[in-house]
Amino acid sequence: MQTRMIADRTVSAIGLGGMPMSIEGRPDAARSVATIHAALDEGVTLFDTADAYHLHADEVGHNETLIAGAIASWGGDTSDVLVATKGGHLRPGDGTWYVDGRPEYLKKAAEASLARLGGDAIGLYQFHRPDPAVPYADSIGALVELLDAGTIRLAGISNANVDQIKLARELLGGRLASVQNQFSPAFRSSEPELELCTELGIAFIPWSPLGGISSASRLGERFAPFQQVAADRGVSPQVVCLAWHLAKSPVVIPIPGASRPESIRDSVHAAGITLTPEELALLG
Repeated sequence: MQTRMIADRTVSAIGLGGMPMSIEGRPDAARSVATIHAALDEGVTLFDTADAYHLHADEVGHNETLIAGAIASWGGDTSDVLVATKGGHLRPGDGTWYVDGRPEYLKKAAEASLARLGGDAIGLYQFHRPDPAVPYADSIGALVELLDAGTIRLAGISNANVDQIKLARELLGGRLASVQNQFSPAFRSSEPELELCTELGIAFIPWSPLGGISSASRLGERFAPFQQVAADRGVSPQVVCLAWHLAKSPVVIPIPGASRPESIRDSVHAAGITLTPEELALLG
């Protein structure tokens, strides 16, 4: 497995996004655990979750608990596994989402996430989504306090623009470890943020790198060049897409979501593929 860096932590170049295992359409727990175990078997050491990955109002942190339990029940060495979680985006249980970026809320949310994940500190904690009702600097201030208190080891932000990245990096005293934004063949508007992260050496973690839960299986149909390269190489269009992400920059670490063992087993093949300049030109 190729590796990449998040601050001073070495992680697998392909991570696993946990959201599909906990929201609408989620599988039974046994299949989810098998998916996480398959990822670990393949050398995946980065797992992405959030306290908001759940269905019902009384199961906040469902995905955090699921991932923590599955990692603990795996038979191998997990000392190099990094679990990244997020706070500040919430689900009341009716299928909707809302935000809460108040510092006092974020600090309580982080403590609750730590209790679910276990251990002495959260490996990577990311502010999930800006709250228009709260100054961004105030929300980032909570990350500063969490870092200084040792509640979290690394701090990141998600769904951030260029100015917010610069501000977070400044307020964190250069300790901004990651930016998690949407990025895929269908959603490329985060190119400026990716370029800035490359310049600053900040890990860029694209969410929905295959286009989202409902569209990932049709990636080859929607984007013919990815299907063409996949056919030439004898792999899936999804593998080509993840290899394309990796070729974008050495700071990119895609986190494809999965709820089946065969999905993550397929995804990790991307770490062993180097696309040619001609293929990259075709993919755009």
